[in-house]
Amino acid sequence: MPDPGRNLRHRLRSLSWIFLFVLLALSFWFSAGWLGLCAGLALFLFGMQCLEEGLRQLAGGKLERLLALSTATPFKSLMFGVSATMLVQSSSLVSLLTIAFLSTGLIQLAAGIAILFGANLGTTSGIWLLALAGQNVSLGPLALPLLVFGVLGGFIGPRGPAVGRVVLGVAFLFLGIEQMKAGFSSVAGDFDPLHYQMPGIAGHLLFTGVGLLITVLLQSSHATLMLTLTALAGGQLALEQGLAIAIGSNMGSTVTAVIGALGGARAGQRLALAHVLFNLTTGVLALALLTPLALLVQWLATPLGLGGNLLIQLALFHTLFNAMGVSLFWPMQGWLAALLQRWLPEREEPRVLITEVAAPATEPTRARYLDDSALASADSAAQAVVLELQHLARLSLEVICHALYVPVDQLEHSRQDERLLSARPDSRALDAEQLYQRHIKGVYSDLLSFMSRLEVSLDEAHQHFWVSCQLAALQLVDAVKDAKHLQKNLGRYLRQDDSGARQTYVELRRHLLGVLHEVRELGRLELPDTLWDERLRQFDEGAAAFDSAFRERLFAAVRERRLDGQQASSLMNDLGYVSRITQSLRNVLLLGQGDGNELFRPLRQLVAEDGPLIQLD
Repeated sequence: MPDPGRNLRHRLRSLSWIFLFVLLALSFWFSAGWLGLCAGLALFLFGMQCLEEGLRQLAGGKLERLLALSTATPFKSLMFGVSATMLVQSSSLVSLLTIAFLSTGLIQLAAGIAILFGANLGTTSGIWLLALAGQNVSLGPLALPLLVFGVLGGFIGPRGPAVGRVVLGVAFLFLGIEQMKAGFSSVAGDFDPLHYQMPGIAGHLLFTGVGLLITVLLQSSHATLMLTLTALAGGQLALEQGLAIAIGSNMGSTVTAVIGALGGARAGQRLALAHVLFNLTTGVLALALLTPLALLVQWLATPLGLGGNLLIQLALFHTLFNAMGVSLFWPMQGWLAALLQRWLPEREEPRVLITEVAAPATEPTRARYLDDSALASADSAAQAVVLELQHLARLSLEVICHALYVPVDQLEHSRQDERLLSARPDSRALDAEQLYQRHIKGVYSDLLSFMSRLEVSLDEAHQHFWVSCQLAALQLVDAVKDAKHLQKNLGRYLRQDDSGARQTYVELRRHLLGVLHEVRELGRLELPDTLWDERLRQFDEGAAAFDSAFRERLFAAVRERRLDGQQASSLMNDLGYVSRITQSLRNVLLLGQGDGNELFRPLRQLVAEDGPLIQLD
């Protein structure tokens, strides 16, 4: 049933966007300079997006593999953050990869904090490039051939589109800068920020707030600083105003981090909070020392003949106060990691996650480990999928146990309880069809949806692994579907008085419980591949031997009139369900071989987790 409140919020949000678009269109009508400035900003932001996407496609899985290898020490983590951000010119991309690796446990929080420090230093390189290019150099003529080459690159070879995207990104950056210069020169007559200069700390706070607001609206500190460079070059800002805006842009970037981490995994929330603490503390300190820092920047620039170059001074200031923040926080990174873990502890996962009662909850079970931040990297996405497959496997084995009317804790015991196997189903027994609808279907759909949203480039090994994960999920769901069909006849005959048919169903029940136990044990074993393969071969032979012997006994019972034809037909069908359940679970284990690739080994442990997740109240 549609949620009226949600529909109302959606309509209000749509109306708000329409109102903003109309307001913006009217403002363009009244000011051609403002239109030129906004158009230049749009081109600049689109260029940044193209550049980030192209570099990400070119890097493929290399950047995340380098991340995994470069976090052994805090200094290595710092240098990775610096170099990666300088390479891709996107601290947000580096932060996304870091959050993805943190969320799936591939790196630790202390390493993530060090990478964050490095990303803040690395992001200053873009401002240096823009400042060194200067505002007296016309970049428009360079942009036009780059546009041509960027489009042509999309038709050349497998990596051509990615290279073309990078070239197009640079071209749009150049066009955006040129358009913003023209727009600023036109707007300057109508609006001069120098007229709003206020003395002392009040003026610093005003322009810091301007930088923060622009960054929040544009979702890009690079764009804010580009606007500041343009205004400085046009003489529309004093140096201290530009420095205050730079401080505000750093603070504003934390808002994006917080919004991105809301509702996400704890690891991402911790790193976002570390980002907030670092940028706010650094910003407040830089704001308090703004006048001395401005004098220091001028003192450093004058001997180099750059005393009159406000653009270089802004870039130097941006680097200095970020370096000051890193120097302040560097000795405290271990303490900061411990503090963040205490403030934002892991959400405790109870041993029993789902409790079925007489009136079960209407909300289905959903995926637990598929945070969207993991989609930033092939390795982190693979790790998240493995964790969710383990969750699905635990649920699947338990639903099969309930389909057998057997307590889940029987999977722990190597010796079966004959009295329990011969007993009638409990009056509170759970229906496998309902369990499938409430606890399997939602997790499976979330898993498929998550896997379909992965957009990063995959090498051959990851592509093979991705397909294997999809097959593993399908095999688990197929096993549950067969179990729910098996439960119908099993429950009917187990509730009857003792008879040949009932004893035969007890035998099927005993065998399938043994299969579940053996599959679980195979998932726990840490054996060399040859020994593990031998154990799996013995499992296959045992399953085949039972199938053959059961059929022989079944036909013998029909000949001796201990079973009638209808009972034999039911048993043959249900033997087929048991065989398919066995084969499906066996196939899941087999996917863990992966031709010796370590990437596949976690698939062997899918059914090795302890439970229960589902139990009676």
